[in-house]
Amino acid sequence: MRQIVPGPCPDCGKEIEYIYDTENIPYFSDILLLSGVCPDCGFRITDTMVLNDHEPCRWELKVETPEDLDARVIRSMQGEIDIPEFGVNIHPGPACSGFVSNIEGVLMRAEDAIRRALPSCEGEEIATANELLEKIGQARVSELPFTVIISDPSGNSGIVSPKAVKTKLDVEPQPDGCTIHPLA
Repeated sequence: MRQIVPGPCPDCGKEIEYIYDTENIPYFSDILLLSGVCPDCGFRITDTMVLNDHEPCRWELKVETPEDLDARVIRSMQGEIDIPEFGVNIHPGPACSGFVSNIEGVLMRAEDAIRRALPSCEGEEIATANELLEKIGQARVSELPFTVIISDPSGNSGIVSPKAVKTKLDVEPQPDGCTIHPLA
């Protein structure tokens, strides 16, 4: 079900359209996709929310075959993605947006982030960034196995694959409202 709801832009106050769209992802859940863009100030919001299960969770998938690259990935605004073999950590920040993609799309996002950072790199950082781009290129054509881990305290992220393993994410609420994720 798609619904368009007018509302104020949180940055400039101009009325914009927020789009709410539900989608059923087979073997996973119903999700809500939220998006909005302000043409005046450029404010953007994109998020995904799982409509059924909201327990803090951790998803892990060992990517070894071309089929694994097609596994669907749902990342909410709170989801953190790790690819330990590459030292990649996509940590949610204040401008973080949720997305629905696949494993290859996650690799492409990592490539884009590295390419955007390259101009500000110096010396050995350049060699390290280029080495990482080469590894990601090999992974995108299934020449290099790797692991994708998504940790989400909101429970709104996931990986849709029969090989994906979901476990409970231990989170400890703190008195000041912060959340600490103990290292396993």
